[in-house]
Amino acid sequence: MSASITRRGFMAATGALALSATAQGQTPKPERIKKAIKYGMIGEPLPVVDKLKLLKDLGFDGVEPTMGDKVDPNELREASEKTGLPIHGVVLGSITGIEAAVDRAVLYGASSVLLVAGKVDETIPYAKNYEDTQAVIRKSLPYAAEKKIFLLVENVWNNFLLTPLEMARYIDDLGSEWAGAYFDAGNVARYGWPEHWVPVLGKRIKKVDIKGYSRTKRDKEGTWKGFEVPLGDGGDEIDWGAVRRELNAIGYTSWVTSEVPGGNRDVLADLAKRMDRIIVG
Repeated sequence: MSASITRRGFMAATGALALSATAQGQTPKPERIKKAIKYGMIGEPLPVVDKLKLLKDLGFDGVEPTMGDKVDPNELREASEKTGLPIHGVVLGSITGIEAAVDRAVLYGASSVLLVAGKVDETIPYAKNYEDTQAVIRKSLPYAAEKKIFLLVENVWNNFLLTPLEMARYIDDLGSEWAGAYFDAGNVARYGWPEHWVPVLGKRIKKVDIKGYSRTKRDKEGTWKGFEVPLGDGGDEIDWGAVRRELNAIGYTSWVTSEVPGGNRDVLADLAKRMDRIIVG
């Protein structure tokens, strides 16, 4: 895409196409949820460009790397451009080095950085973590806004943001349209129901992570063992139909990214089908 084509210009152009289609009696094609995986899940020993080509061949719409992936950022960007497979976001996983992660997202042509807002334990009080992490994120929000990159806070097992009401307040308190939620439906299942979170967070949800979870395995074998089930099948106790309905109800059409153990072509092909069943039904 030419550097002279801005996001605003692109949206204007697509809007004009939609109006033209309507004028001709055609119904504009609705946006759909896009599916991706984390870059580190690609288990085939291939060059970077062939890894992205594999994902495209299997029907994935994009990929999301982490700041810690052992891949040259420029090589990954070039592979994305060559294959036409977008890099939709960057996983930072902390609040250290936010602006560097924003720069990485800009390099990739991505739209977001995934953050984890600290943690609460016996030495870090809840209120202090709330205040301290907000201060760090607020400091970087003007830079992110300038670069048009969303800073998205994910719910993880850090003893923090344990309810959707609290997560909604946390995001609202940041006071910026460039702050939002990266909702992890699988992480919620340990202590709640993801379909209950979606309507509360609403439009604050900019992106979604998915993974399977079994409360039965959690109770019998331990908390982390709950993740050891195939996504959407074989013991996964998340009601993905209910999650899908709630996402549809808020008009969600952004990215859904799988965060499960990856593997070779066959494993990823099966995962693509599982994701389609979750996203489309």
